[in-house]
Amino acid sequence: MNNKPWLQNYPQGVSEHINPAVYTNLIELIEEAVNTYGEKTAFENMGAAMTFNQIDQLSDDFAAYLQQSLGLKKGDRIAIQMPNLLQYPIAMFGALKAGLIVVNTNPLYTTHEMAHQFKDSGAKAIVIVANFASNLEEILADTDIKHVIVTKLGDLLGGLKGNIVNFVVKHIKKMVPPYQLDGHVSFKDALKEGSKLRLEKVELAPEDLAFLQYTGGTTGISKGAMLTHRNIIANMEQNGAWMMTGLVAGKEIVITALPLYHIFALTVNCWLFFKTGGKNILITNPRDLPAFIKELKKHPFSVFTGVNTLFNALLLQKDFLNIDFSNFKVAIGGGMAVQDHVAEKWKKVTGCPLAEGYGLTESSPVVACNPIDGSEKIGTIGMPLPSTDVRIVSDEGKDMDFGEHGEVWVRGPQVMRGYWNRTDETALVMEGDWLKTGDIGYMTVEGYIKLVDRKKEMINVSGFNVYPNEVEAAVTSHPKVAEAGVIGIPDEKSNETVKAFIIKNDPTLTKEEIFTYCKAHLTAYKRPKHIEFLEELPKSNVGKILRRKLKEYEERKSVSV
Repeated sequence: MNNKPWLQNYPQGVSEHINPAVYTNLIELIEEAVNTYGEKTAFENMGAAMTFNQIDQLSDDFAAYLQQSLGLKKGDRIAIQMPNLLQYPIAMFGALKAGLIVVNTNPLYTTHEMAHQFKDSGAKAIVIVANFASNLEEILADTDIKHVIVTKLGDLLGGLKGNIVNFVVKHIKKMVPPYQLDGHVSFKDALKEGSKLRLEKVELAPEDLAFLQYTGGTTGISKGAMLTHRNIIANMEQNGAWMMTGLVAGKEIVITALPLYHIFALTVNCWLFFKTGGKNILITNPRDLPAFIKELKKHPFSVFTGVNTLFNALLLQKDFLNIDFSNFKVAIGGGMAVQDHVAEKWKKVTGCPLAEGYGLTESSPVVACNPIDGSEKIGTIGMPLPSTDVRIVSDEGKDMDFGEHGEVWVRGPQVMRGYWNRTDETALVMEGDWLKTGDIGYMTVEGYIKLVDRKKEMINVSGFNVYPNEVEAAVTSHPKVAEAGVIGIPDEKSNETVKAFIIKNDPTLTKEEIFTYCKAHLTAYKRPKHIEFLEELPKSNVGKILRRKLKEYEERKSVSV
């Protein structure tokens, strides 16, 4: 395969390399952005806005509280468990300013998942939203957490509005189960106390850890990817080199519907657009589609990042068609495969191409992306970002030629230092400085990468490889199908056979219609032999369909039979 064929096809203005040493640490980045954009709005949530200066001051106050009141030291771990709220960037920036390592935690985690992550990371403190504090109460004694800081959804929305939101959430909607956490401190009190204390500057080197970012556990037990200040800076710079050619620093409005505790939104939405003076509109609950669309109508947004299921769900809402898309410049899909029919419909409705990107928690996260200048190739994940190398490798470790399937390997300054306290697991995915992604794909002669599927989720039908992504794309292109998840189930004749779990977009849809449709769209061994209609599909925190949960569901059924 030619060495780096993608470079000759890079969009105009995109450089081949970035400088991962442009900042020594993330604090320098924050300081520069605040000096440049001080009085501009940095984040807005539920109608309340905060400037770069306000975020900086409040995060200083929080850092001083962590450092002086709680006595936390450089390298200590702090968990942050909340949806998209103004509190998130303040807590996260404050933790980093105090020299701590942030352990991002999904608020929807079960107590079992929380306990694993807190014990594994050795977190000493946590900032948690009140709605989920009762879960923490159940497992706190099993962890090393000594300091609990609780925030309510409306805490930073301003006097009357904040109080009303907190009252409604707790007493009308009953969304805050009672909890008893002895000695916990409110986030507002922590900020107040910190404002009277002096923050001592912490020396942070590029290789110091900034985040323990836990993988979704799709490959077994969840592991903490060790992401350094340099890793995040590098990936933020890579995304900036790729995207900012078509954007204007200080002018963009970014819709942040993906949670900031997820690595995609963390690096791209939070860090890149903080650095470049963007205004981040934080969406607390994107699943409430009518409220989300109402929010979209309020802002002349220019950038939108999301996942396929979110784009698809929006396109199915009639009211989405009434939004003013005249300022819309960039839409990026990641986290899971963007289906061709969704990308095509998105462009038709919004006038803005949906550029699919690709990344992993272990690579901070972005590895490749489609051009945002309108020359995207639908069905691919684009080209490797600047300063990123990609190889397609066979099971025997041989480099594959153009068009030949193999495992995608990645190398670049965004690749993690390894898994936290898991040298054995690290050894399985790292070959020198190459990260073995576990994804199967191939490269075109132009340097575009086409992902086929996860290595572990491939279905073996009589010796033929069937990729669930391909079957899901075919099934969901049927107009009566809203979503589909595909797995392999045991079969006496052919080792495995294909089963599709489907959510209807039209109640009249029958299994026979799907069987007939698949006959025209898929070769015989790829067609689902079993179909089950469900009300909903199991999904990750960002809306990625979890096939392993479908497998578990199927296994439970076969055992009960």
